Amino acid sequence: MASSRLGKETTVEPLEGFQRKYLRGLAHHLVPAVSVGQKGLTPSLVEELDRALDRHELVKVKFLDFKEKEAKTALSAELAEKTGAALCGLIGHTAIFYRPQADPEKRLIHPPTRDAQKG
Repeated sequence: MASSRLGKETTVEPLEGFQRKYLRGLAHHLVPAVSVGQKGLTPSLVEELDRALDRHELVKVKFLDFKEKEAKTALSAELAEKTGAALCGLIGHTAIFYRPQADPEKRLIHPPTRDAQKG
């Protein structure tokens, strides 16, 4: 876990609505990389999401045993906090997380900015 951000103070700047919408569109074709089972939020789940975010930047998480929206919302917020990622959306039983690569040279995804939308 050489590139892990766990235990470090790193967070994504808050995303605007149009940026979350853009990222949700990019995530539409993705297959969930991480699944949350009946054990809920475990250290190994957080580590797996952290590794997936390091590799892909944009990751879907599938909730298998949590059917109540409040439980999924709370777990998603906690996952975002622990991994330093931004929660882009919670659609059905799937959450979408985004965290840019630490190295700007390696970033694959560049959310739009307000300036780019005007021009």
